[in-house]
Amino acid sequence: MKPIYLDFNATTPLAEEVMDLMKEAMQEDFGNPSSTHYYGLHAKERVEKAREHVARLIGCYNDEIIFTSGGTEANNLAIQGIVYAHRRKGNHIITSQIEHPAVMEVCRHLEEGNFRITYLPVDENGIVILDALREAITPETILITIMHSNNETGSLQPIAEIGEIAEKHKIIFHTDAAQSAGKVELDVKELKVNLLSLAGHKFYAPKGVGALFIKRGTEIVKTMHGAEHERHLRPGTENVVAITGIGKAAEIAFRDLEKNSSRMREMRDSLQQSITPKLAKAGIDQKLIKLNGHDELRLPNTLNLSFYRVDAGTLLSVIGDQIALSAGAACHSDRIEVSYVLEAMKVPVDFAMGTIRFSTGRNTTKDEIDRAAEIMIKNLQPLMTQSSEPIIIAEEQEEIKLTKYTHGLGCACKIQPSVLEKVLRELPVLNDPNVLVGPESSDDAAIYKLDEERALVLTTDFFTPIVDEPFHFGAIAAANALSDIYAMGANPLFALNIVGFPINRLPVSVLSDILKGAASKTNEAGIPILGGHTIEDPEPKYGLVVAGIVEIDKILTNKDAQEGDVLILTKPIGTGIITTAMKRGIASEEQKRSAIENMSSLNKQAAEILRQYEIHSCTDVTGFGLLGHLSEMTRGSEMNAEIYLEKVPQLPGLRELLSRNSLPGGTTNNKNHYENFVKFASTISETEKLILFDAQTSGGLLVALPSKMTEQAIDACQKAGINSAAIIGKITSKGTGEITVK
Repeated sequence: MKPIYLDFNATTPLAEEVMDLMKEAMQEDFGNPSSTHYYGLHAKERVEKAREHVARLIGCYNDEIIFTSGGTEANNLAIQGIVYAHRRKGNHIITSQIEHPAVMEVCRHLEEGNFRITYLPVDENGIVILDALREAITPETILITIMHSNNETGSLQPIAEIGEIAEKHKIIFHTDAAQSAGKVELDVKELKVNLLSLAGHKFYAPKGVGALFIKRGTEIVKTMHGAEHERHLRPGTENVVAITGIGKAAEIAFRDLEKNSSRMREMRDSLQQSITPKLAKAGIDQKLIKLNGHDELRLPNTLNLSFYRVDAGTLLSVIGDQIALSAGAACHSDRIEVSYVLEAMKVPVDFAMGTIRFSTGRNTTKDEIDRAAEIMIKNLQPLMTQSSEPIIIAEEQEEIKLTKYTHGLGCACKIQPSVLEKVLRELPVLNDPNVLVGPESSDDAAIYKLDEERALVLTTDFFTPIVDEPFHFGAIAAANALSDIYAMGANPLFALNIVGFPINRLPVSVLSDILKGAASKTNEAGIPILGGHTIEDPEPKYGLVVAGIVEIDKILTNKDAQEGDVLILTKPIGTGIITTAMKRGIASEEQKRSAIENMSSLNKQAAEILRQYEIHSCTDVTGFGLLGHLSEMTRGSEMNAEIYLEKVPQLPGLRELLSRNSLPGGTTNNKNHYENFVKFASTISETEKLILFDAQTSGGLLVALPSKMTEQAIDACQKAGINSAAIIGKITSKGTGEITVK
């Protein structure tokens, strides 16, 4: 069964009547509307009929409508077209703190071009404060641009009142009405606006088409250059099929406005009236649920609710295959990124992090609303209660998928390297002569001298689920923790469990399987797990503390690479991209199998083989990606290096998955931080860069050793079945740690 769709503010499906007319236009009227022959005239007739319907929807003249490629282009043309036409009069623009990026980013761009922007505050309901608008107006103000309704909260802005203020001061007024069309009445005369933007896909027209109302007599210049289409303001042959679609959608929206608006409101209110009281019956204090936006002055289809201290991202991961919704905050490993709209409304972080936007459509059914409410209550209750009672899962229930219970995956959840480095720099350092490797370095483990010959190696590693199956998660987490010991040249002695587990969301059998998976790897490593520590946690987390032993003269670090060393990598990269694709359900079975096999394999055998050679420096490749960990090695060693892209082993299908937006947040963080230390050849694409920065979990060893030994080392690895081991680059010279990728 497909998920229930309650994200109509993001986009709407094509209305059947729209689709039928578009098909007819595709089949019958392929002509260029600028041509004067039969085919061109018929195509032109469709364009003008559509213009008539859009004009009727907002109460304007036909010739006041310009067709665009969407709401974003309409906003760009309106704002830039006005300010460049009126620059001689002033350079001040007034907007609000809650505008859509299609307006906000245009204003930020104009700030770089010597325009001054005032971002008006909003009240607790997300409505622009009119007194602040009046105070902001100066003789230099040439444009006011305020959205008609907010896409997140649905709050309706006092557009008519703003229009009166703008008219009084002879200031041009634009409104972005993309969310409002088809939901509430729009009349440009009553609103007193000079320009109004529409986006077709918000009211059941196709994506890629929009419209801009420009009041007669409004001076505006074009921002694109070409032929003289659309009143000389929007060059390019008209997209007849898409324009036909928005015209029909506008006709339907005008015809059925009252019916559709009433229907959407009924479904929205039914959802709200189901969720809040039923959670209250389950013992959840209603003060822990917050409505964002005005109770009455909002779109009839929009419900924005915050649930106290719930991680909305985690919640949506669990219910994503049951309901399609949007969250109001993104939870990162080092911070909670709250929607700037909620921030402007001063919604407390503890509420903002748990914000969900529901938006109903004109065909949303009562059955869908009832099922959605049931799913929400079932999954919110354990997140909002403090119950420690283990849950019981019926045997017939579908298989549990662990990645649904977490906001991020594996080592990609690491704190951003730039933040981590700053925090560690501020820690006091104790001078202990027995500390051989400590926090002053970026090595994988701490090393403490026991006697003149031996040292203790200690490491800790844990993370959220990287795969759905509990056994595989445990095995991968254990392999990842053990890898730090091998990377330091040590042999593991024993381990301790680290467990965070949502006892009221997952059955204890899941925890049992995680621990069994980990034990399979510690057994393979030849060490026992001697105990550990567990806590209750909203997300499942697992890892190990691992103790090891190393001979002092055989310690490996990541800061001793030497000029002329060759770099060997023992495992392919790409686990972050593939596991993200796995969570989204778009990875192939072969990709799943290869990633799980790659992450589950111990670095024990590779370490034992490579130790037979004169290793100068070693690290394992995990959350900071190949280039991140290599950067730590080159900067720590004060050496420069070069990498050969075509030599780096990769898991299958990474480019295709990235093209489908399977990009981990940790990978982006790595690129943002470490690319300052990397110089790429001009032929290397952004996709290839992302692969090299991809946040890995339980990756391979990255080793620097003399060039004379590399062929022997690779041969030994190949004979042992480590077929992915490869020479990927070299240490070139003494330097600042710069990496060149060729």
